Amino acid sequence: MKASQKLIDHIKRTECNNKPILEAIWDKTGKVWMIGYGHSPGDVKQGDKITVQQAEDLLKKDLEKFERYASAVRGIKTQGQFDAVVDFMYNCGVTNFNRSTLKKYIEAGRKTYEIQREFLKWTKSGGVELAGLYTRRIWEAARWNEI
Repeated sequence: MKASQKLIDHIKRTECNNKPILEAIWDKTGKVWMIGYGHSPGDVKQGDKITVQQAEDLLKKDLEKFERYASAVRGIKTQGQFDAVVDFMYNCGVTNFNRSTLKKYIEAGRKTYEIQREFLKWTKSGGVELAGLYTRRIWEAARWNEI
């Protein structure tokens, strides 16, 4: 599967309100530089600048990695489930997903409401509840139940 346009639009909205960041900034945690639509894998540094087209290209390239990982997860059956997992990994990382009860529940075929509840456990950064993360997890939980 590939990320749907619905997911791409969601990422653009949640990462930077549909306006790509064209000059590198610190992410919300203050730990890594980011640019575009949340691109921050360590190759971004202070002073980096890109165009809107480059931001689009970076997003698509970044999504390819998460699409590959999500494609290997047993228990994903629909586009909505795929999008929910790709978005979670895009935001929280593959390592966190692989260690999560969320992944265990998906691969065990647990009930929809149990899986949705697991998404909602990931709403904090540095121990602080963030409204943006809560909103994102709500989207993922809802998307999990969509076709």
